[in-house]
Formats: sequence, C-alpha cells, structure tokens
Amino acid sequence: MGTVETLTEHLRELVGRVAPPGWEDEVREYVEATLEKYCDDVHVDTLGNVIGTIEGSEYEVMVAAHMDEVGFIVKSIDKNGFIRFAKLGGIDDRILPGSRVIIVNSEGEKVPGVVGTKPPHIQEPKDRRKVPKHKDLFIDIGASDREEAEELVSVGDVGVLAGEFVELVGSRVNGRGLDDKIGVAVLLALAERLADLDGDHPTFYLVGTVQEEVGLKGAKTSAFEVYPDGAVVLDTAVAGDVPGVKEAELKLGKGPAITVVDASGRGLITHPKVRKLLIDTAEELDIPYQLEVGEGGTTDATAIHLTRGGVPTGVVGIPTRYLHSPAEVLDLEDAKHALELVVEVVQRFPDYVPR
Repeated sequence: MGTVETLTEHLRELVGRVAPPGWEDEVREYVEATLEKYCDDVHVDTLGNVIGTIEGSEYEVMVAAHMDEVGFIVKSIDKNGFIRFAKLGGIDDRILPGSRVIIVNSEGEKVPGVVGTKPPHIQEPKDRRKVPKHKDLFIDIGASDREEAEELVSVGDVGVLAGEFVELVGSRVNGRGLDDKIGVAVLLALAERLADLDGDHPTFYLVGTVQEEVGLKGAKTSAFEVYPDGAVVLDTAVAGDVPGVKEAELKLGKGPAITVVDASGRGLITHPKVRKLLIDTAEELDIPYQLEVGEGGTTDATAIHLTRGGVPTGVVGIPTRYLHSPAEVLDLEDAKHALELVVEVVQRFPDYVPR
C-alpha cells in the first residue's frame, strides 16, 4: 500500500471516531491498537495520552499529535426538549446555526441533532446582520419535551459537529476534525516506518496527546514523563489560499509547513538548531516545504518546549482550509511529504541537537 493510501485509510477511520477534548476514547482505542503493531511498548498515562516507545539509543526523540477535536458539552435541556450547550475548544459561532451535530451519551450511543436556526422568511433586517452567540443557540434532536430528550441525552454528554470523510479532486480530502486527525494519521504511518529501521537510531516516543484544544494539557503531562532530548509536533496549519483570506500565506499542495514562530512568539519560537534541522533535511531530500510565521494559535509544541529544563521542539504542519469547521480541507500529498520529512528528521536529531 502506498503512502497516500495508508494515510487515507487511517484518516477515514479516525474521522469516523468522535473525540471532543477529555473524551478521546474512540480515537485512543485505534491509536493504541495501531501503535502496538510497531512499538516495543505502548501505554496509556493517567490523563489518557497514548505513548508508544521504539527502543534505540540513549538519545530520545518525541513525536506528538493530538487526538482531540473541537466539540461541545450539554449544559441543560429545556421543557420543550431543546438542548443548550457550551463549547469545548474554539468553534466559530458563525458556523453553528444549521449545523448537524453528533452527541455521544453516557451509554456510548451517538444521537444526531441539528443546531436550530431562524428561517430567513421571518428574520428582521437586524437579525441578518447579527451573528448569534452560541449561548443563545440550541440543539434540536427531534424530542417533543424534556422527558423524551432525557431518554437519550443528559447534562454532561459531549458531542462534535457532524462531517463525514469525503475524497475531493485529486489528493484533496474533506472532513470533520482533520485538525488533528491528519497529524495522528501521519504519526501512525511514522510508527510503521520507524519500526523497520536497521542500525543505530534514537529511542522514539510516539505520543497521541489529549485535550490540546482546551489548553495543551496532554502535551504537558506526557512531555514531563518522557522528557526527551528533542521533539516534533504534527498538527495542521492555517491555509490562506482561498478568497478573502489575506492573513495566512500557506497553500495546499506546496508541502508541509515548518513553523518559525507561532502566536507572534507567545507560543513557540522554534529552536534555531531544530529549524535548521528541518530545513536542511527538506532541502537535501527535495521535499517541498513552506515556512510559517503565525500570529494566531498555538500547538502542543508550546507546552513541550517548556518542559522541565526545556526541550528543543519543532512543528511540521499540514496546511488546512476552514479549520475548526465540520468541512476542513487538506491535500494528502502535503501529509505524505510531512511523513517523509519527519522520518528523516527524527533520526538526525542527535547530529543537530547534541545532548
């Protein structure tokens, strides 16, 4: 099976699994089972991170991708059976009205619903100019009253926006939660490649982290446990190659993004030796890449690089359109190139960042 086909298989499986922050069980199950095929040891830590180890030298390299996706949690159910909710992570309120959702109840059953919206036929002009806040919205599961709704859903149940995996033109795909299911897919493909290495190489820790979307929590605890000599984070990156977006320079199909700075330096300023490692490797192997200087969000690298005495850390991002929506779009060729880059980078860490 080719690289793109392998990534497609993993991604299709992952998109079919619901994983709001703190409820990553469905994805964790798949990640753990896949890593067990290739790693010498796999364990789940107290917070729920999956950590797979491929034994090597005393030099240790961590590669992380977060398993969670943005979602919501049920806050209350009114007498008419409509559900109020709070967000888990950064969902844009503008995309919520009319969106389909999936609620996972305490029994693990998936309950479909839709975020209610006022039809344009009865909207006042002022309504059309106003973006409703999520606290004023509700989810409709078709229940007639509170009692009927509570047969299926309870306060504290969680959910995500619905959006199935779809293959678009060429190597481009669309789906919910590609942030960061694509990073997880690359991580799993990486495990297979690293397991086949011969000769001396570092010890590799392949980590599926939890609760990235609500504070980089899993990265903090897993990096503290592992405390590697160096690290690479696999995540998405904001693509700006669509009409109306001028704030981002990245394009689909032009290779993975190597982060120089994110959040205007409030998050990660990539260690210069790691930046050189990533760029040198990409250029030597003719792997296309883009440089990212971000002013907005952060990744798990923000937490990892500040662990204990500090961990030299880099980020390889897959440019993605429409992030944190149920219809994210990316190019699997970029993910393939990310895999090719990281396979080599993790082996070369000791040459660029000595202990």
